[in-house]
This record gives sequence, C-alpha cells and structure tokens, in this order.
Amino acid sequence: MRATVIHGPKDLRVAEVPDPRIERPTDAVVRVTHACICGSDLWAYRGVAERQPGQRIGHEFLGVVEEAGPEVTGFRAGDRVLAPFVWSDGSCGFCTEGLHTSCPEGGFWGEPGSDGGQGEAVRVPYADGTLVRLPHDLDETLVPAVLALTDVLSTGHHAAVAARVRPGATVAVVGDGAVGLCGVLAARRLGAERIIALGRHTERTAIAREFGATDVVPERGEEAVAAVRELTGGTGAHAVLEAVGTEESMRTAISVARDGGAVGFVGVPHGGSAGVDIGQMFGRNVALCGGVAPARAYIPELLPDVLAGRLDASPVFDLTVGLDGVPEGYAAMDERRALKVMVRP
Repeated sequence: MRATVIHGPKDLRVAEVPDPRIERPTDAVVRVTHACICGSDLWAYRGVAERQPGQRIGHEFLGVVEEAGPEVTGFRAGDRVLAPFVWSDGSCGFCTEGLHTSCPEGGFWGEPGSDGGQGEAVRVPYADGTLVRLPHDLDETLVPAVLALTDVLSTGHHAAVAARVRPGATVAVVGDGAVGLCGVLAARRLGAERIIALGRHTERTAIAREFGATDVVPERGEEAVAAVRELTGGTGAHAVLEAVGTEESMRTAISVARDGGAVGFVGVPHGGSAGVDIGQMFGRNVALCGGVAPARAYIPELLPDVLAGRLDASPVFDLTVGLDGVPEGYAAMDERRALKVMVRP
C-alpha cells in the first residue's frame, strides 16, 4: 500500500510500504477513507520535533474495517469507524478513569513501528478499546465534522473542560489555529456568555465569530493582555484556553485569566516553559490544567451533537488533497495558505 513517510525537515514522501496485517488477536485493519494534517504534524515537518527517516506520519483518520482479529468483539468487516489520535486498550485503570492517553498499552499513530493515518490503511491495536463505530448510513456532508473529532474538536473540548468553562462565563481563547477555533466552538457549547478570540488572521477570526466568538483581539503579548483586560472591565476571563504551546502564548493565557480563574492548556509545548509564572498564579489563585486530550473519552459525548448538526467544526477544513497531494498540503499549512487540510486517500 501507499503511505506518507517523513525523511527530514520538509521532506515528505508518499511511498510503497508493507500492507498492514493482523499481528495480535485484538487488532483490526482499517482502510482509510478520510484523514487530515494536524498543526502538531508541522513541528516534525519543520524539524522542531525529531523523527526517524522513513517514519510514518498522521494521526487523524476515519475508515472502514477490512479485517478484525479473532478476539475483537465490537467490530467486523464493513463497519465505518472513527479513530482517536491515540490507541488504547480501553480496560486499564487510566482508560476506565477517562485518561486513555496514559494507557500503558497505548500509543500514538505514526510512532516507530506503527502505521500513520496519512496512508491507505492502518493496523489498529486494541480495536475494541480504540475505535468508535459510525452509522453505516452516515451523511457524507457530515464527514468533515466527524473527522474533526479524531483530534482538534476533542482537543478544543478538553481545553474548555480543563479551564472550567461554565454557563455565563467569560472565556478567552489564545490561538486561532484549528484547535483554538474548536475551543471557541466548545466554549459556546458549554454555555459561555462571552468568548474573546485572540488571533490576528482575519480569515480565521471570521470562523471564530461564526463559531461563537463575541470579540476578537488581534494584538499579541502585553498589548493583548491589556486589550482583554479592557474588554472585561479590568478583571480578565473566568476561563482561558491556550492552544498554541509557546512561552508567549502561555504567558498571555495566565495574564488574561481572572483572579480565581483557570487556564486549560492544550497547545503542544515547543517553546520551553518560562511562560508559566508560578508566582502570578499563586498570588491570583489561577489554576492551570490540561495536556494531551483523551479524545476517546470525549467522543461518545460529542458524537451525537455532531451527527445531529449541532456541533460543526467542518469550516476548519479549507483544503482537500489526495494522498499524492499530502506534501503540498503540508507546505500549504506551513505557509499559512491553508488552515487545515483534509486527505482523501
């Protein structure tokens, strides 16, 4: 089969690789029908995150089960399925507590020795604990919204939950990438009364407004902090969603939080941790919570709203490519010519 592999910074290739097969009785093989490129994939593309030459890449996909191992009880050939960006056994203590990303038997798609989502098929370990069944008659117009659940929508929701978004709250969202925009959507779903989107790309902040943002702050750094303070009468936001992962974004997030508020951080860290001002957090009782989103725990809650059309993150997809177009898709996202790319193998 063909799959996307990375050989170095900005060196992505679509190559012939061995077909996936059942290796353990709890495995399934899924033929990929839809995948996408994540903003976090760009750190490997740019050389910030190290990868082995020839390593697979991609961690967001939907597909159809082609084969299920003899111990798989919940799925059979022909089932349409969604895969969260981490596989998990579904039965360990962490999984039963809803923290599937800490499953000792789990892993991330594209790790050495595993298949990546940006290919024609994937071997899925622990299929019963990982996959989520989709309706056989899924409306094709809903596919992009469902695809967003594999990562960005679930991650935006995780940020909102970690930041303790509640009905009537004022929320600030730091970052106008796909995760930040999904954070706006999640905050609205959870009942936020006011949502301040911090972003300076007008085409993205337009989506933020569509998703429920009431205000947009294009400034950065201290100017952004001052702008949010002015919008909130000097007090700041009850809940802040940090969706970038740099020192500056974390510093901004903590600074715009209201005393007694909380910051939910989900941006993949790639700029150190100096932005975490423990002294400021202590003095103002600002909480910090978040991390890798346990998407498998959230999908059963969010999927019904997506299927009903009440929760639609599909506008974050603004470019679709075939498998051969994946390298160009990365270039388009890296150069900000695209927000998020959908892949149709």
